[in-house]
Amino acid sequence: MSIISLSHVNRTYRVHARASGAKGLLLNAFKRETKTIRAVDDVSFSLEEGELVGYIGPNGAGKSTTVKLMSGILKPDSGEISVLGREPWRERKEHVRHIGVVFGQRSQLWWDTPVIDSFSVIRDIYAVPHSQYKQTLDDLCDILQVGEFLQTPVRQLSLGQRMRCELIAAMLHQPQVLFLDEPTIGLDAVTKLALRAFLKQVNRERGTTMILTTHDMDDMEALCSRVMLIGRGKLLFDGSLDTMRAEFAPWRTLKIRLGGEISSCPGIEGAESVEYSGQEARIRFLPSEVSAQEMIARTAALLPVADLTVEAPDIDLLVADMYRRMQL
Repeated sequence: MSIISLSHVNRTYRVHARASGAKGLLLNAFKRETKTIRAVDDVSFSLEEGELVGYIGPNGAGKSTTVKLMSGILKPDSGEISVLGREPWRERKEHVRHIGVVFGQRSQLWWDTPVIDSFSVIRDIYAVPHSQYKQTLDDLCDILQVGEFLQTPVRQLSLGQRMRCELIAAMLHQPQVLFLDEPTIGLDAVTKLALRAFLKQVNRERGTTMILTTHDMDDMEALCSRVMLIGRGKLLFDGSLDTMRAEFAPWRTLKIRLGGEISSCPGIEGAESVEYSGQEARIRFLPSEVSAQEMIARTAALLPVADLTVEAPDIDLLVADMYRRMQL
């Protein structure tokens, strides 16, 4: 049985359309036109227990709205949502006892109080037994290395320090499902690596089901076994990263450092393209038509190869190309 299930879910917003200029300002005072924005449009998917899924899409695609629907913050206009066997918006009080939510641009910590005080309030809100709270807090503080600033007011923390504390706050009651809405936005490389390692460990050791919305494709590639792409409110792709590469960027690039001068720039049989630049060559090919081993052998027979690597398309370029093809 799926731990999360969405079936034909829709959610719309009505926004005021404002005319510009002095004339528009006068018209808006007497007549305000509205337009409907379809944030989530007939979306259906399901997740099994323990999955860690990347939920990607351009700004305004519907990612955060979907997270708010699953966490019970918003009610769907139509369709069915089930998380851990409950309707999130209808059974919100019981629902939130079993989920954790981290919004990268919002805080659930009290701004002017020490971090540990926020944790204590959260413990009381969720009625976490004291022994469980202490053990969980000690474990999480050790993994994320936040012990030295537990007594520091939240407003004095750096962004990276605060995000580590936000994750602890979301995990104190040991949720079965964790929703992560751009949790690494604005973080430095060291903090990002620490948060990725933490999420991997929690997912692996506790079997926590996670949905990660992100614009950082390195996060997605490092963490997620499955990717869902949403655009204009519609779910446009749902599958593994390997499937996404095979469907949208199946080629590989053989990058070669030449070991000597060449008098001519020969073409390579089976290559889609061959580019030469000084002491380097870049050969693009389709593994479905010629294996990497065979392409290396053909290249070595024609060129003085000093070093080589076979590379898949960069994940950022891959996703950007998907957005362009789908006109997102």
